[in-house]
Amino acid sequence: MALLVMILRKMVKNKWLELTLLLGLILTVALVSSIPIYTESILQRMLVKDLENLQKNTNSYPGAHLSSAYFGGDIQVENVPKLLKYIDYNMANVAKPGFSLPVKEYVQERETKKYNFLPLFPDLINPKIKRLAEIGAMSGLEDHVRLVDGRLPAKNKVDGVYEALVVEEALNKLKMVLGNEFVLKDESTHIELTIKPVGVIDKKTYDSVYWSAANLNTYQSTFFINYELFESDFTTSNVLPVLFSRWYYALDYSNMGLDNIQSYIDTHTKIRTMLSNRFTNYSIKSNALTTLGEYAEREKRLMLMLWSLNVPVMIMLAFYLFMVSNLITERQKTEIAVLRSRGASRFQILSGYMIEGLILGVIAILTGPYLGLWLTKILGASNGFLSFVQRSSLQAELNDQTYKYALIAAASSLVMTLIPSFLATRVSIVSHKQQMARQHHQSFWHKFYIDIFLLAAAFYGFISFQRRMKDLVSLGLDSDRLKIDPLLFLVPALFILGLGLFILRIYPWFIRILHWLGRKWWPPGIYSTMIQVGRASGQYQFIMIFLIITIATGIFSASAARTMNKNIEDKVNYKNGADIILNVRWENDAPPPPVPGMPVPAEAEAGPKKKVQFTEPPFELVDQLPGIEEAAKVFIKDGVYVSAAESGIARLMGVDTDDFGRASWLKDGLLDHHYYRYLNLIAGEPSAVLISKTLAAQQGVKTGDYIYVGWEGVDSKAFIVYGIVDFFPSFNPNPQDVKQKAPMLVVGNLEYIQNNLALEPYQVWLKLKPGVESRKQLFDGILEKKIPVESLIDTREELVSAKNDPYQLAINGMMTLGFVISILISFIGFLLYWVLSMRSRTLQFGILRAMGISFSQLIAMLTTEQILTSGAAILIGILTGNYASQLFVPFFQISFNMVSQVPPFEVSFDSGDFLKIYVIITIMISLGLFILGYLLSRIKIHQAVKLGED
Repeated sequence: MALLVMILRKMVKNKWLELTLLLGLILTVALVSSIPIYTESILQRMLVKDLENLQKNTNSYPGAHLSSAYFGGDIQVENVPKLLKYIDYNMANVAKPGFSLPVKEYVQERETKKYNFLPLFPDLINPKIKRLAEIGAMSGLEDHVRLVDGRLPAKNKVDGVYEALVVEEALNKLKMVLGNEFVLKDESTHIELTIKPVGVIDKKTYDSVYWSAANLNTYQSTFFINYELFESDFTTSNVLPVLFSRWYYALDYSNMGLDNIQSYIDTHTKIRTMLSNRFTNYSIKSNALTTLGEYAEREKRLMLMLWSLNVPVMIMLAFYLFMVSNLITERQKTEIAVLRSRGASRFQILSGYMIEGLILGVIAILTGPYLGLWLTKILGASNGFLSFVQRSSLQAELNDQTYKYALIAAASSLVMTLIPSFLATRVSIVSHKQQMARQHHQSFWHKFYIDIFLLAAAFYGFISFQRRMKDLVSLGLDSDRLKIDPLLFLVPALFILGLGLFILRIYPWFIRILHWLGRKWWPPGIYSTMIQVGRASGQYQFIMIFLIITIATGIFSASAARTMNKNIEDKVNYKNGADIILNVRWENDAPPPPVPGMPVPAEAEAGPKKKVQFTEPPFELVDQLPGIEEAAKVFIKDGVYVSAAESGIARLMGVDTDDFGRASWLKDGLLDHHYYRYLNLIAGEPSAVLISKTLAAQQGVKTGDYIYVGWEGVDSKAFIVYGIVDFFPSFNPNPQDVKQKAPMLVVGNLEYIQNNLALEPYQVWLKLKPGVESRKQLFDGILEKKIPVESLIDTREELVSAKNDPYQLAINGMMTLGFVISILISFIGFLLYWVLSMRSRTLQFGILRAMGISFSQLIAMLTTEQILTSGAAILIGILTGNYASQLFVPFFQISFNMVSQVPPFEVSFDSGDFLKIYVIITIMISLGLFILGYLLSRIKIHQAVKLGED
């Protein structure tokens, strides 16, 4: 107890140092604990979004889980009731809780095999028609259908007759009307029963998840009887053997979370095992299984990337904790040395510091995760480096994983804070006095060449990236989606730290050379400051490395985030070519498509294809929609035959040059001249075309040559080449496979193509007016004018989707968060270091004043010292950050699909991003200097000499 009281008193005595150490611990715990919180939150959001997109894209309910079994083959009829009872029990009592999701619908379905049904009264209905049908039942059917005609069947047999429901198609297929009675006779089993359809049904609501796994068209030969009646007479009593059974769960996928993905997959596996062990013919289908299976891997990748993004900040925090702990220990070294000289063991001394660290660590664990929860919301709102938008907040919450990470972070930080104490316990009172007299000593990272090792590791990473880039280009290797390599953030962080430390290794020599060059002219104050900085450079290195890492990582983060965001935006904009792309339905005389499953007539296959005639809808309906700034007709035809010296397949684009130029988008600098000039080239000559460079290379075509263009059913016409372009809106010149030829493009005048080739449907490209309201006005206008839009591509929606990618959110958020934390840590470290430095040098200032140095000269000395330390660190950070950006940011194209990355990957720098960094740094330094100046003005320097004498 006495030891605890002594530790608490010591902490109170050094309260400001202890509070700054506690702040560092809380920030460390918060940053580390935010990783699992963010990972789970963003993947949870993306999981629900992916499942919603699955439903939209495939028109299938993501929460559907369907199992079915066939009871034929080797399964004995007498064993079917027992098997069904066993599976029903497991589906209801094992599978249902195993999915760990609310159940919207649970459906059990039974069917017999198909039997021949004969009319009971042959005089009323044609007995010669062969009627093959099965008897079936679905649990809860009556609650999910509406009667089109007739009534619901009785729940029991009526005078020995089974009453049934049928779908409308069954009346036509089985050639019957309601009320007809049919007799089923099975010669092999001598079973005979009578069934009567009494009602025609349709779905009660077409959006009901009850029908998500079924289609009424599949029941054209089914008599539905009451489910309980079916169970008692067929399933249990074997009046007719059950041939087929199905178990369907409609689960509420909106409650699907990362924590129950594995239980869902395990339950699916258990059901598959149960069915496979008992049936030869079975099936099991889960719409969401493929999507869910990706999330374990995505979670690992996202977690790894978050750790790599946090490396620079972790290094900063480690330096900070070490610096503050070292400052605390330095102030107590005399006390430690005295205790050691009086017999105290190193463990006894360390135990006191360990208890102190445990107290602070417990506070950090209790408060850090909540701060991490708040930081997670910052990550969710990030839209770029130091850029935030109004985005729906992440549904974040604390969990066991959060506190596990918090505990690891606190323990690691505790070890970091104990290092200075451990080193101090090795020092005796004599060696301590010797160290105090020696100001010039090498830091441990220079002593053990850590800077050289870091630069070597970064250089190896640089060579590896270069090799990978070369392989991607030469072998045509690409990823299917954006995959961020964590090493792209880790290696630059090592480079920045290594280069910063290396510059600090040689920086004292630079100061000494500068001092030697001006030794005859330097005023006394500056002369003294240069000697101070040159000889005692080790004591400045902590604060200098803080500033270097902060500014360098900020500049690198800004350029990396800007580059990735800009390339993603350019890719989406180029791929679409305009803000909105509309495909409007054109009336035509094409024959209707064949019904799925129906054979195509032989004459339709053998005969020549009829040329379809299209009727162009009035373009004015679209052109006059509200919210539109420009509109253009764009005809795009793939698979066009192009022939010159050779023949090939190309894409043909027909445009109205003036409208197209105003409505479309193309990045500046992709062509030798602005693409308006190329459009102007072909505007004056109707038969003039632009061709892609790929077409010119493959067919040996040059400007002035003629090419012939046509397609199936359309005779080729001659066009004259007026220009050759590398890129054109929406055209990707890259081959999709290294074994394939590069795609080719022909751009001509739309009116000439329509008059000389064919009039076929074109797209409408729209450029919207600025502002978010323009989209709402456009969509409302489409609905109001009832324009038959078949499809719509919204570039803004795709950009938002790209920005909401979890990896992109993590990059933008973590880079911003890391910079903000670095600024905070640098400011606190800067202020703490210089305040303690001022106080420890009060006697020195007093002596200088007694020697005749004026107060203004003293301020000039301190200003020079700040320039040579903080100013130099800022300059080194700027140079290091820019150099790291130039070296490593180009490698981010490794994470992009080079086939689909058009326009080509380009490193982007924005002066606005750097301006934000410089403004923040300037405010931080200015505020720190103002506080230092205020504290210096309050120091009674004239009493310092007397204080020294005392």
